[in-house]
Amino acid sequence: MAPNPELVAEQHYLDRVYQRLEQQRERATAQLSDVLMQGGVTPQSVVEREMMAEQAQMRMGQLDVGHLPICFGRIDRDQSPSEQGLPGETFYIGRMGVWDEEQDPLVVDWRAPVAEPFYRATGRHPMGLARRRHFACTGSHIDAMEDEVFRSDALPASSDVEMVGAGALLAALERDRTGRMHDIVATVQREQDEIIRGSMHGVLVVQGGPGTGKTAVALHRAAYLLYTHRFPLDRQGVLVVGPNPLFLRYIDQVLPSLGETGVGLFTVDGLVRTLPHSHVSNRGSEPSAVARIKGDERMIKVMRQAVKDRERSLARDARIPFGAFNLTLHVDESAEIVNQVKRRPGTHNARRRQVEQLVYKRLLGAHDRALEQLRPAHDDQDPLARLAGLGDTEEDRDHAESVREAAVAEEKERRARLSRVPELAAALDRMWPLISPEELLHDLLGAKALVRLAARGVLSDDEADLLVRARSETFEEVPWTSADLGLIDELRIFLGKAVPRGTHADDEIRTYGHVIVDEAQDLSPMQLRVLARRSLGSMTIVGDIAQASGHWTPSSWDQVLAHLPSVGHEARLVELTVNYRTPGAIMDVAAAVLAVAAPDLRMPRSARPGGQPPRVVVTGDITASVVEAVQVEQARGGTLAIVCSPAEEPALAAALANAGIEVGRDEEGLEQPVALVPVVLAKGLEFDSVIVVEPTEIVTDEKFGLRALFVALTRATKRVTIVHSKDLPPSLIAGLRGSAEQGSEALGADALVRR
Repeated sequence: MAPNPELVAEQHYLDRVYQRLEQQRERATAQLSDVLMQGGVTPQSVVEREMMAEQAQMRMGQLDVGHLPICFGRIDRDQSPSEQGLPGETFYIGRMGVWDEEQDPLVVDWRAPVAEPFYRATGRHPMGLARRRHFACTGSHIDAMEDEVFRSDALPASSDVEMVGAGALLAALERDRTGRMHDIVATVQREQDEIIRGSMHGVLVVQGGPGTGKTAVALHRAAYLLYTHRFPLDRQGVLVVGPNPLFLRYIDQVLPSLGETGVGLFTVDGLVRTLPHSHVSNRGSEPSAVARIKGDERMIKVMRQAVKDRERSLARDARIPFGAFNLTLHVDESAEIVNQVKRRPGTHNARRRQVEQLVYKRLLGAHDRALEQLRPAHDDQDPLARLAGLGDTEEDRDHAESVREAAVAEEKERRARLSRVPELAAALDRMWPLISPEELLHDLLGAKALVRLAARGVLSDDEADLLVRARSETFEEVPWTSADLGLIDELRIFLGKAVPRGTHADDEIRTYGHVIVDEAQDLSPMQLRVLARRSLGSMTIVGDIAQASGHWTPSSWDQVLAHLPSVGHEARLVELTVNYRTPGAIMDVAAAVLAVAAPDLRMPRSARPGGQPPRVVVTGDITASVVEAVQVEQARGGTLAIVCSPAEEPALAAALANAGIEVGRDEEGLEQPVALVPVVLAKGLEFDSVIVVEPTEIVTDEKFGLRALFVALTRATKRVTIVHSKDLPPSLIAGLRGSAEQGSEALGADALVRR
């Protein structure tokens, strides 16, 4: 069959692009070599060399696209009436810009304004395009191409889902998953692109059901903002926050594939654990009721009061030995000092210095009076008192200055000696201790009396008592929970730094120019405050209210926005309405579950109607049936996840190991094709096939079980198998029956397997 001449021409063009890209790589390598050969004579020249080397290495990283296609399409602009008969403008669109020797663009970066129609033009809104061409590439080779020719009457107004590059998109959706998220830069759809290129100002909330690509959209938005606002964001930084470490590993290759390697990926807990001087490495768990109270915004008042409770007067007079005297700091004096400092601004630890100065002033004044009583009436030993009798000659002024300097030095020496008295240190620690957030929370939660004192007027006694836990020997040994970390971060604001005086400590909380938060609907108010204090005011919040399954379940995004910054701009809410991941036959079953779990919420439309309905396995031996189902799916190929309740995980892991089925990661850290995922970690992930184990256990084990079951059902891109021994939840049965009534075989002989 003769080759398509247009495809051959496009391949020649692409070969030229790769040749030019290789030349740019060679130039960057040579520049790096030249920089490294330079000798640094002065400290400034060494710093300059290191900066130049860093820039050259960054450029080399940007030019290294690996096996990823550099170009994935082109756009041909329509001619104006006066230009009829002339060739229209053509732009090739790719993951990075490439220029020829004359600095004319061979490939335009997908983030450039001129590339916008590649993603947004439709039959009804062609945006000045005559044609759009999509390439299907393997590395540098074009395997196929798809053309879209635009006319204003190309599509009827009643069209439901109008997809950009439908052939390329569906081909990408049908490909097997690899265990890692890949970029969607070649197949971004119009509604996704509008979010990606949206204004950076203020808070943007992206509501998206399962499979709508909300996570990928958020990551591409990060890459777009770094391209468009490079100057401020290179300095201020971009932060991406995910729900758990498994999710972060799943997405960690997306931004590097788009040429952006400087974005921070963290969980909320990770932001707190990695702070300087943090002592919260241990991890613990606690009942949902306890976590819910700790996540309540009322805990702000409890934490503030807990700090104030450590600012107190002495219980009894303190006797301070100093030289030949015993000085006394009286209870009423300590109360006066504490109340005075309480009225001053600043963090608790920063004001400790003010308490010390006031105490030193009182005690040294008492010491002066004691010395005065021992001094004979006719003996004037005070050198400062004798200054009044000196004349105004230069010699007298020099003498007066030396006397003053000696008096100041003596006063500093006395204060230094006083500060080393153990009895005084104990009194100061009683009045105003220098304390870390971890130490304060450890002391607080280890004593019922302290918790009730801090929670008075805020929590009920029953709520306060739930917070009490067994006390560890030291706060370094505490098994800190996720909810604890939100309280520790809040305490850091009230307490300030607790590092030894005279040492340098970096700012403990870094702020970012833009913060992206995925699965934000599962965060408590206290966790949202952790993120808000790290933001300069520009945020993208991504999630799905329907999939809320944390200790807190907001009914609307307003409840989330109440805890986020609002700096001169109102928050904007946008919605992704098309599911690209899950076939319609599976979505129909999941919709019946959602209708009961969250009846007010709307399901996204499926871009892929039909597909295989769920296969149901009824069994008396769950582990054996899961092993058999895994073997069936392995024969079909692609990635596979077994989604279960946390209680089922140990038995399933043992059964799979006994059957020789590896799950998770191998010794080299590479993804295995089979994953065993508790439903609490499944959100945001996707697999070719999913085995949902014992849906009733998922519903009863999780506080928001039906929502968790909805999450489990919508992880698949191709097939779902349901393995159960207990009766299925009624909503799931209704969904399966509805699927059968619509002509599928969800409950037919080929789908229902009894064991």
